[in-house]
Amino acid sequence: MDLRNFLFKNRSFTPIPIVLTLLYFSNPALPFLVYGIALAALGESIRINAVRYAGGATRTTKVGAPSLCTTGPYARTRNPLYLGNMIIYCGIVLIAGGTYMWELFILVFSFFTFQYFMIISLEEETLVGLFGDDYDTYRKNVPKLFPRITPWIGTDDRSPTLIFNTLKTEKRTLQNLTFILFLIALRAIFGLPV
Repeated sequence: MDLRNFLFKNRSFTPIPIVLTLLYFSNPALPFLVYGIALAALGESIRINAVRYAGGATRTTKVGAPSLCTTGPYARTRNPLYLGNMIIYCGIVLIAGGTYMWELFILVFSFFTFQYFMIISLEEETLVGLFGDDYDTYRKNVPKLFPRITPWIGTDDRSPTLIFNTLKTEKRTLQNLTFILFLIALRAIFGLPV
């Protein structure tokens, strides 16, 4: 199996060793706790906004898309969900704190950059096959991961879905984030081994 395919299919599980490491070394402290919460909230808001435009098609283990979404946050970056995830996990590192916080921050950022660039290369091969010139034009105008300042104006005129529907789609991410924060809090309050 291609490493890119493995990472794509298992992208929900690959962060588990990182989360366990963060929990082991966690020792939350101000002001990094506040900065981490702000970063995680920013990352989740990017994800929620992206899901409002792309919908539930983002929760799949099959590479592809029913249509090419180029509006909303997709007009600034081709991969707002992955950008949001990176920001969330960097925020979690700051929330967890601890002696090795900066080393873990670099590790987390490097891991997700590697993983998502691998996954993106696989997805782009598929999207070029599905959408041809439309995707090539989009790819030439909108950055892969780190967003452009002004939104690109393409031909996609879809409207965002209702926030209630978006939150239903995003439920699993919100549950996972809450669970991780709960474990960090337990470790900090009670000094419990994880």
